[in-house]
Amino acid sequence: MFYLPANSQELHLFNHNGLEREYYLYIPEYLSAGSPLVFVFHSYGSSASNIMAYSSMNDVADENKFAVCYPLGTTDVYGQRFWNVGYEFHSSETVDDLGFILELSQYLEAQYFISSNNIFSTGMSNGGDFSYLIACEASYRFQAIAPVAGTMMAWIFNSCQTNEPLSVFEIHGTNDSITLWDGDLDNSEGWGAYMGTNSIIQFWEQQNNCQLFLSDTLDNLDNSDGSFIISETYSDCIHRNEVKLYKVINGGHDWPGAFGNMDINSSEEIWEFFQQNIQFETIGDVNFDSFINVQDLLSIIDYINSDSQFYFLYDFDQNYNLNAMDILTMLDYLLD
Repeated sequence: MFYLPANSQELHLFNHNGLEREYYLYIPEYLSAGSPLVFVFHSYGSSASNIMAYSSMNDVADENKFAVCYPLGTTDVYGQRFWNVGYEFHSSETVDDLGFILELSQYLEAQYFISSNNIFSTGMSNGGDFSYLIACEASYRFQAIAPVAGTMMAWIFNSCQTNEPLSVFEIHGTNDSITLWDGDLDNSEGWGAYMGTNSIIQFWEQQNNCQLFLSDTLDNLDNSDGSFIISETYSDCIHRNEVKLYKVINGGHDWPGAFGNMDINSSEEIWEFFQQNIQFETIGDVNFDSFINVQDLLSIIDYINSDSQFYFLYDFDQNYNLNAMDILTMLDYLLD
């Protein structure tokens, strides 16, 4: 079996629209081609290295075998790193963060043979807000999102394109003093108008046409943190999607498990949610209809003749080259 080269936690450069962007990439040892990729976005004023440290997502990746990318936001006029979601004080900012992430995801997919159908997004605060922008603008590319202490800016909420709604999992403290639980439609805090947590969950529940609802109180494993968690899950949705909320009662602006509530490990909970939304892929099934047939053969012929970049699903003979042998091997398979 072919394994991706393990990657250390070094900072990589990526040019997008003339800007040198930066990101960390973590690839566990013995990661197979076609593995999932999780993007983790830092909060406003923080950094990629900071969220990589406190989230411990690399440890979860080691155990469950997926790649993790920690992009770094650009610096605003106040000297703070950010993701451009349209905060009121960022009205003059023009950086195209969404375009950067989409292009970076395509690069990583091709470079490291990442699964094109299993790319996910999570993030803290501003990084969670950005995950909601991804859900609205790039659901064709991302399979699910899991914001922590995130929100939908009112302009994102009102313009959200949901032709392909995806699964959503929010972790949010009811006493969050930064991203207010009830939102701030009057913009009293100066970030710009944004929605309340319940309104956001209701929006995604409706977009996914979910039919079942389950509420449960999680075990209060740490009585010293002053909080506990109510889990609300909307299931039986379209495309087998799911909408989930961890309501951290008395919780603040936290990443539970790292700081604040200690009843859960947020990164483990997030991966468990993503794992439930994985789309399994079979080499040769390039149209994802769960069969290998003549339609796949014709697609592989077209793909190879177009001299496109290597992608593992088209490599039917699994020799990590795309050529006529892949066509002949598949033809052999179909005739047998």
